[in-house]
Amino acid sequence: GNQKATHSENSQGKKSQHAEEAIFYMNCRAAYLTVLKSSLENIKSKEQLSLVLQQAGRNPSQKTINKYWTSQTTSLNFDDFCAILKKEKPATKNELLEAFGKLDTDKAGYILHDELCKILTTRGDKMTWEEVTSIIKQADFNCSGKLDYNKFCELYLSTSEQCCKAARARLETDPRLRQQHFGNHTGNFSEGITQPVPKPSPRVSKKSDHKLPKGDSRAPSRPSSAQSSKASTSTTVTMGASSSSRNTKLIIEPDTMKEWQCAQSKGCFYLEEDGEIISHKYRLHLPQRSAVCITIKPFKIPQAEGKSCHWLSVDTALFILKESETQENLQLVSFTELQNEEMFGWRGELGAGLYWLLPFTTGCRLRKVKTQITGEAKLLWRDEDGELALTQEFQAALLDIFETIDLDGNGLLSLEEYNFFELRTSGEKCDQEAWAVCKENFEMKKNELTRQGFLDLNLMEANDRDGDPWDLWVTLLSLGYNRALEMTEACPFAISIFAERCKPRIKAISLEAGGSQLSRAVCRSVLNKGEAKVLHGSENIFIHTYTSGSRITSVIENKSENKVIIHVNNEHSKNCLNNRGLTVFAVEVAPKSTMVSQHVMALNEQEEWIYSCVHSLV
Repeated sequence: GNQKATHSENSQGKKSQHAEEAIFYMNCRAAYLTVLKSSLENIKSKEQLSLVLQQAGRNPSQKTINKYWTSQTTSLNFDDFCAILKKEKPATKNELLEAFGKLDTDKAGYILHDELCKILTTRGDKMTWEEVTSIIKQADFNCSGKLDYNKFCELYLSTSEQCCKAARARLETDPRLRQQHFGNHTGNFSEGITQPVPKPSPRVSKKSDHKLPKGDSRAPSRPSSAQSSKASTSTTVTMGASSSSRNTKLIIEPDTMKEWQCAQSKGCFYLEEDGEIISHKYRLHLPQRSAVCITIKPFKIPQAEGKSCHWLSVDTALFILKESETQENLQLVSFTELQNEEMFGWRGELGAGLYWLLPFTTGCRLRKVKTQITGEAKLLWRDEDGELALTQEFQAALLDIFETIDLDGNGLLSLEEYNFFELRTSGEKCDQEAWAVCKENFEMKKNELTRQGFLDLNLMEANDRDGDPWDLWVTLLSLGYNRALEMTEACPFAISIFAERCKPRIKAISLEAGGSQLSRAVCRSVLNKGEAKVLHGSENIFIHTYTSGSRITSVIENKSENKVIIHVNNEHSKNCLNNRGLTVFAVEVAPKSTMVSQHVMALNEQEEWIYSCVHSLV
């Protein structure tokens, strides 16, 4: 009886999830078809993107639009639009009230019209006086030179909902529009979905926007709605537990190369609110041809002793690309596939010149996870004289952060290292003049900030806010910490390069998403090293599967002249975790292109895991 009840609950849960997915995609389609004639037609401008987002009840800023429509973007399809809507959640009343509350310092429930006009015409997406006046006329419930922002929030939300309802009504009353679906998909959703994509947790952040990859780096995913397929192929791989599967030991260990010259750098993977992963990127210079060994591994922060280091189980890799003046794209040399416990490495010979090192993690382990936090850590306290001070727990977290952002590991922060920190937490850089001011006020050695100077700088920020920890939390959250001061959405790593015949030099160049270069490198590595299978019944579509001791990556290669939609089903896999968080999903692959289908790892490394996947042409 208990088993039946559990089965019934699971079935109900699945049905509820399927219903939510169906409603979501109906709303997406309704908004899309309000602006465009067909879901097969692409968005061709920033203005169209803004319009369809507004029809879906969003109110995108120019910064948000620029995030998805970069200088390289020429068009976005319906699947891109669905992915954007999943990331850009509509504002809630509490969020709106909180934003207005920061302006209403007296907590009176009102904002003066003059003050509102000044803010809206001078900050952010600057509005014209005419636009501001129009808003005030529509929302001036008080009529005494003040805006009742509680009522304004209600008006905003009701207007947003009216947009969505109008779009749905138009879709439901027009049978021609109701028949239009994405690609060849029908409106019924598969019963195969067992895990929802984790929703991004709300997080206030000042960090800068990051571009969406374009072209073959885009990997749209959503549940397949097709019940039949034209062609398919299946792949099954049985993997042992970690103790027996990690049999490809790193051929060379650092202590065997005492005569080789070494260069090292630290870095970090950071998880964005929408699930995208960004990291440092590096340029490597070799003055002459040499045998080299390149390694990467998660970095255990010294101050974290005794704490749970979530990131130590995160998989890491480096893709090595050769820089060439005559080539438009970087050329893939190889990647770190040798493994010794948590360290991954590559050994070979490299010619003199410049190389790019692109860090990579699958996203299987570094991902959004909802955790119960019993209480918020305290960051500040006041001493007997009423002076602000940092709590011991917050000091320990700041020292952990210092270790992570001290890329060269010399115990000091250069301006360049500090600016990576600033870009991540505030989206701005510190110039030489501001650095000189820091030098006057905080402890430095050789023009680099000490640990104590870094602590004092954060204390000054707290004093500037009169003890309000809001800015400090922005910093912590953007660096992957949760409210309990645990680093759960970041993974520090360490890179080492050993060269036999010359002194290698490594330099961090940027902090951003991997983009199309990394995506191409991943696909190329799988095509070079993986096993290829033709999709039965379709001679132009191939599924490439790369298997290492710790992960499996599948890539779809479409050699045809048409775009294809591939249904991916992992229902028969066991003890597996994939980067998409879905058991069943669909991937659109452009003509003459490759696309990562999924990355898969063991859910429990101490047990056997079975990868069993069916790729079908929809």
